[in-house]
Parts: sequence; C-alpha cells; structure tokens
Amino acid sequence: MSQNSTETYEDIASRVLYEDNHLVIVNKIAGEPTQADASGDEPLVEKVRNYIRIRKQKEGNVFCGMIHRLDRPVSGVIAFARTSKGLDRMNQLLKDHNIHKFYWAIVEGCPEIPRQKLVNYVLKNRDKNRTYVSDTEQEGWQYAELDYRLLACSERYSLLEVELHTGRHHQIRAQLSHIGHPIKGDLKYGAKRSEPDASICLHARRLCFVHPVSHEQVLVEAESSNPLFLKILDEGNGANERGDDSLQALPVMS
Repeated sequence: MSQNSTETYEDIASRVLYEDNHLVIVNKIAGEPTQADASGDEPLVEKVRNYIRIRKQKEGNVFCGMIHRLDRPVSGVIAFARTSKGLDRMNQLLKDHNIHKFYWAIVEGCPEIPRQKLVNYVLKNRDKNRTYVSDTEQEGWQYAELDYRLLACSERYSLLEVELHTGRHHQIRAQLSHIGHPIKGDLKYGAKRSEPDASICLHARRLCFVHPVSHEQVLVEAESSNPLFLKILDEGNGANERGDDSLQALPVMS
C-alpha cells in the first residue's frame, strides 16, 4: 500500500459519518471536487473508492456510485453507494423526493421574512457555469423549490437553514441571491468579497431518509469546519437572551 493511499484512507476514515453494506456517507471538505474536473485534483468519489478498497481488502475495481453531488466550494454531508443495489434504490428515493437535504447558509444581510418557501424557474448556462432565476415559468427552464428558515442574524450576515426540494444546478446559491441575499464568499452570485480559501459559506448540514434496504430511519449530520456558522448562531442566541434587537435567533430545526 502506497503512502498516498494510506493517507487518503485515514483522511476519509476520519470523515465517515455513516457506513453499512450499501452506503458510505462522509463529510466533504470545501474545495474538494466530488467528481473529476478540469483541475485534475483527486475527486472525493475516488478517495471513497480507495477507502472501500482498503477497508474491505479488495483487489481491482471497486464499486462506488455517486448518489448526489455537492459543488466544489460547498462542504458537508454527501452519500455514496457501495453496491449497485444501493445506488439504484437511493436514486429512486431521490426521484420520489424521499431524501431530505438540509443546508446551513451564511448570507449577506438579514431576510425580512424569517421563514419562506422560494419557488422559481432556473436555467443553467453551461458556458458560464451559472444558473439564472426567473419568477415566471419559461420554456426550457426548470422548476426550483426550497424552504429557508432564519436561525440567527448579526450586523452584516444571517444564518439560514435551507431544505432543498429540487436538486437544480447551483439552486440554493442562485435562489438566495435572487432575493437579495447572496451566500457569503459566493462571488459568482453577487457576494461582496471572496473567502480566503475560495470556499463559500454553504454547508450540507443534514441528510434524512428511510434506508432503502433495511427500511430503518437514517439521519446523518455533519459539523462544519468553518467556525463562523456557530459563531453567528451563538451571537444570535446570546443577543436574544440579552433582549438585543440588533441580533435575533430562532430554534434550530429538529
């Protein structure tokens, strides 16, 4: 086993959030590509494949199927299938909207409406790798729906919890920008400045579904390595206790 393989195995092993015979769910690092891209950086799917190969002491090709994806600058919960059966059944859950995905997003400003459903139509521009948003249905545009809830806000930023109902390209980034609250660090969608590590403050916080084989309820959560998420939440809660109107906080979704 090469030193690089050992390091990759140990890295992924430290980030595994859930594992059984059919699934491996890990905490993705911001800046890590989910699949191969033009950068040539090793994608997460190959790191997980290597982890499975070493953990199960398998030779040759090892099955590792991508169930869903996260944008490169996004961190958090992401699931992979260890078997074709697991992949097929998880894909069906996705198709039937039976995998519930919650994100935490730090956005610029504080939404006037603390809890809202956003329904729009979106169009991906492949050349610019950007998604455009419309309030009205247009030919060729896709329906996009999410719910957000305000968790806390500070002087310049707010922490939102977002439940994603449709998995469109850059959907959360584009829809939140469309209502005037771009994600912190997301220059592509109107943020004022970038983050030092080129990440954006969007984190896949929670994944919830009924296991397609065991039929048991699965709920997986991932902590963010970015301390700003908890800082804003703590500041908001502290201000709420002091009765400070400049900061507000709401209970986190259960």
